Amino acid sequence: MALPNEQPLWKRIVQRLVARKPLEQILHEGQRTQMKRILGRLDLIAIGIGAIIGTGIFVLTGVAAAENAGPAVIVSFIIGGVISGLSAFSYSELSSMVPISGSAFTYTYATMGELMAWIIGWDLILEYLVGAATVAVGWSSYVVSFFSDVFNVHFTKKTTQAPVLWDSSTLSFKVNEGAYINIPAIFISLAMTLLLVLGIRQASWVNRTIVCIKLVVVLLFIFGACRFVNSDNYRPFVPPREGSSYGAKGVFKGTQRVFFAYIGFDAVSTAAQEAKDPQKDLPWGICLSLGICTALYIAVAAVLCGIVSYKELRGQASPLVYALTFHKDTRWLRIMIELGAICGLSSVILIMLMGQPRIFFTMARDGLFPRIFGRLHRRFKTPYVPTLVSGLVCAVLAGVLPVDILGDMTSVGTLLAFILVNIGVIVMRYTHPHVQRGFRVPGGPFLIPVPGALIALVVLVLSDGPTIYRLFIWLGVGLVVYAVYGHRHSRIGNPERWSEEDVAYFQDVVEGSSKGEEGEADIREPIKEDSEAVVKD
Repeated sequence: MALPNEQPLWKRIVQRLVARKPLEQILHEGQRTQMKRILGRLDLIAIGIGAIIGTGIFVLTGVAAAENAGPAVIVSFIIGGVISGLSAFSYSELSSMVPISGSAFTYTYATMGELMAWIIGWDLILEYLVGAATVAVGWSSYVVSFFSDVFNVHFTKKTTQAPVLWDSSTLSFKVNEGAYINIPAIFISLAMTLLLVLGIRQASWVNRTIVCIKLVVVLLFIFGACRFVNSDNYRPFVPPREGSSYGAKGVFKGTQRVFFAYIGFDAVSTAAQEAKDPQKDLPWGICLSLGICTALYIAVAAVLCGIVSYKELRGQASPLVYALTFHKDTRWLRIMIELGAICGLSSVILIMLMGQPRIFFTMARDGLFPRIFGRLHRRFKTPYVPTLVSGLVCAVLAGVLPVDILGDMTSVGTLLAFILVNIGVIVMRYTHPHVQRGFRVPGGPFLIPVPGALIALVVLVLSDGPTIYRLFIWLGVGLVVYAVYGHRHSRIGNPERWSEEDVAYFQDVVEGSSKGEEGEADIREPIKEDSEAVVKD
């Protein structure tokens, strides 16, 4: 029986679930980590382009045209670009206001409480891990094609394809006869993981080099293949409905599928604690990289659907190269595209595997994951444990699952994140109106965030049933993990569980000390006070 002054158990539980992490505490903790701030504006733009241009152009363009929208995949890319642009504005404001590597997880923690923060954090794990695995599968396909065209070396299907396929017409899996494991996809996942463990400086240098190569290759395809465009291939522009494909709904389903191509810009926000001037440079990195890539996506889709019938692209994991085989004297262009795709997809894997560990890192430092995930490598100053774990899981997924099912799962995860980030801007405008922002969403708190959230919700609802089911199953598993571990170890909800030694484990820099070995107790008391204030309000 509750004491007279004690609140009922259900009310205390609800208050715990909606307890928000004070913004001042988030910023204070972020300033104390030992991550190296070496990324400038051009580095952040390159991270955005490096993450965005990849599977969307080199793989999913053909898949969405053949199975969903036909030539109207051009419209799908335009819609996807508009939706992403609305959310990019919201990401820009929040990232400049809360320049922490947790991205949407941190923004949600400050605006909607711990439970919603956990849900979006768990969702981001799906987005980045499965996203990296998707691109790794596409990378494998282009490597096989490259060796065949250039060196006349033919790899066996047994070691270069997933053992299962996804049939979009019946919405079911089927066995891929003769295929056992995708070894090239596993290789690139592990190689990028090792690079990220070694340091952000090395990873940034590799990414900038790769971005230059793939921009040149994309422009070569646009201007080199446009002479083969046949206007008959655009008719009908919106093919009549066939089952769950084509028609107006097919255009939106195509949007949901190619939406995966735009998720890279939000990865820029996960590099916030390694940026030199995050408040000014993050919005530039997010918005400019998205604008450049959207224009290139639309141009590539228009040329691809013009040089070959969309029906010919079904089942092709390397559609740009395949489309050029229908035309003479394109061997060297195919080779250049294959080389550019290999480089380009490598950078996407790199950035996805860079973003995921930083989400793990931030969640672990809030007590929602084991603390080992929240510690930096002594020498390289990278979150090496979550990086290694993410890389290994990505390698397993890429080795056994097909590209289309992976891409669909990533898209719905991204849409959910976009919805919450747009809502977060509205909440922050009212709860923290005077906090300094390096960027403000134009038109006030409703003009862009509201349609951004609503459109993302519509596209999410139009996803096919099995994809939605898999998302809810994943979130259900996440809630179990939260109940078993996160809820019991949260720094906000359980400050008494965090001793001075627990906080000191993270080896943060302390004011007046370069070693981060003294004064760690100073951070604990404000945590407890802020937590109690939030829960009791």
